Amino acid sequence: MWPKWGKISRNDSSTAAAVVPSNPATPSFKDIHSLLGEEDDTGAAGAVRRKKASVFHRVRIATAALRTWRSLPSLAMSQSEDKRIVVYYTSLRVVRKTFEDCRVVRSILRGYRVAVDERDLTMDSAFLTELKGLLGRRQLSLPRVFIGGRYIGGAEEIRQLHESGELKLYIEGAPPAAASVCEACGGVRFLLCSACNGSRKCYTEKGGFRTCGSCNENGLVRCPDCCTPIV
Repeated sequence: MWPKWGKISRNDSSTAAAVVPSNPATPSFKDIHSLLGEEDDTGAAGAVRRKKASVFHRVRIATAALRTWRSLPSLAMSQSEDKRIVVYYTSLRVVRKTFEDCRVVRSILRGYRVAVDERDLTMDSAFLTELKGLLGRRQLSLPRVFIGGRYIGGAEEIRQLHESGELKLYIEGAPPAAASVCEACGGVRFLLCSACNGSRKCYTEKGGFRTCGSCNENGLVRCPDCCTPIV
């Protein structure tokens, strides 16, 4: 049989302590609520730390890119001491991310009002061979930017340098952009081959039809008025 509950007087504090022992290790609802509050505060602080880490990460990338640019030797080029800017890109929209990266990089560089030699790989496959020779790679992603004969990087590096303000130091001393487009090509940078009229076939009385050796695979030649030599 269960013992009967007895009344405990207020004066008998020792008996009350024996009957109802206190256990400070057992959490109450108030303790659980405080723990949840601490977790929430920790989560908010973690989000702030992650945000700060993201900013520090961008600064670190820009600094690393600047150090790499300073440590790389100049490429063997005809005009290695100038500050001309060369961008290898594509105008095809087959891969949307690549097209958007090329568009953003070209827009950033044009915003500085400097002359940019834009080399579209879809217009001339020789640009691809040229780029592979400069970087020594077979698999390449676009865009790729060179400033003053040095390789700077792709879309991510240009974005980071532009956001940190260091891109302005890279292009300092570059020739200004032309006030108007080229009258010969209209800014396209290519002209129709005058030898074959874009057909890529030339006729001779001795050999008949032969492949034109003056133009590229699209029947085009680079505009001599606005295009610079190979990087």
